[in-house]
Amino acid sequence: MPTLLLIEDDPAVREGLCLGLRRHGHDVEPAADGEAGLRLLDARRPDLVLLDLMLPGIDGFEVCRRIRATGPVPIIMLTARGDDIDVVGGLEAGADDYVVKPVQPRVLDARIKAVLRRGGAAGQAREQHGALTIDRAACEVTKNGEPVHLTPTELRLLLELSRVPGRVLSRQQLLELVWEHDYLGDSRLVDACVQRLRAKLEDQPAAPVYVRTVRGFGYRFGPL
Repeated sequence: MPTLLLIEDDPAVREGLCLGLRRHGHDVEPAADGEAGLRLLDARRPDLVLLDLMLPGIDGFEVCRRIRATGPVPIIMLTARGDDIDVVGGLEAGADDYVVKPVQPRVLDARIKAVLRRGGAAGQAREQHGALTIDRAACEVTKNGEPVHLTPTELRLLLELSRVPGRVLSRQQLLELVWEHDYLGDSRLVDACVQRLRAKLEDQPAAPVYVRTVRGFGYRFGPL
């Protein structure tokens, strides 16, 4: 049973999501604000964080940055609006996915399961790409022998892009492969994750060698 940390200040929303998610088999730890959520993060080490952006005190963007600084725990942000500023700000802070409230627990359950699946092994090969080593069996990435610490979403994105170096994947294809969104999804998820991945892999993120943009279409890995 995965443990979820739900950081949501609205009591009605918090209680409704707790009840619904528990019915779907999740162990939910609720927190009413960012400070309480960060304390529970240290105490419980959850498998995933559900994070409201509009929180009293420390806002959700800062909470997201602090959580991401502690490690690769997946984060799904909850926002009452689909505004560009909210969505892009949350993704740049380190969120893996987002949902717009109100959201049905069964829909949120599907998104949670998709995020949690991303850390699974995706093959048995150990590959060398320039200074980068990708161990698909162990789900580990190193650069010049040093570990590269990726979130599950960043790892899954890298595994999919590097499966066939030089192959171009559209943003919609990546949404389906990585986020498992089988509808016309939000390409900002892909772009923000690529930006974070480049910051960790590339010597010069503005002139990427590994994850390259194919203008007007999507991305490809290499060729180096």
